[in-house]
Amino acid sequence: MGREFQFDLTGGHPALDLANTVSRRDDPERRAEHLNNYCDLIALAAQSKMISSSLARQIRNYAEEHPGEAARSFRRTRELREAIYRAYAAIAKGKPAADDDVRAIERAANEALRHRRLARKNGSYRWEWQAKSNDLDRLLWPIALAAAELLASDELKLVRWCEAPDCEWLFLDNSRNRSRRWCDMKSCGNRAKARRHYQRART
Repeated sequence: MGREFQFDLTGGHPALDLANTVSRRDDPERRAEHLNNYCDLIALAAQSKMISSSLARQIRNYAEEHPGEAARSFRRTRELREAIYRAYAAIAKGKPAADDDVRAIERAANEALRHRRLARKNGSYRWEWQAKSNDLDRLLWPIALAAAELLASDELKLVRWCEAPDCEWLFLDNSRNRSRRWCDMKSCGNRAKARRHYQRART
């Protein structure tokens, strides 16, 4: 097995990080898909600390033994990803999200809630996901719920669209003065500065 892809998690939110698993969406020649199969989804969940490395191995083993189930779960994930991206891209541009996309997020979140239980541990209670070994959609549940909760939260106004002209990624602006302009200063931010320097030099 080759080395797994290292996802960029600069979106600052699970739903936005999922939405950002496509680069340069509007450029057919340069578009890059980073979520190509169910194993990529496992890698994303593990890198995002949504699941442990041991659970990732367990899920991967089951998915490899049941490729049809994995493919169906992966298809649902990609469909939700596109609804999340369209909804939050619209919001970041100051527009309302389309009703169809909001309903898609709502359905996925309601399904996720069916698998959430209060569990007692060390004298206190906490939410836990209740999943069987064959529940490959378990990786989708926390993302779907997070996507819905963000829509209904005060943080919605912090969703931003990267200002770099060759990037369509989304992020949550938690900067102190709410002035973050790029998904990642090291990549998009530096490229934007380099372009401005080049243009000044030419003039």
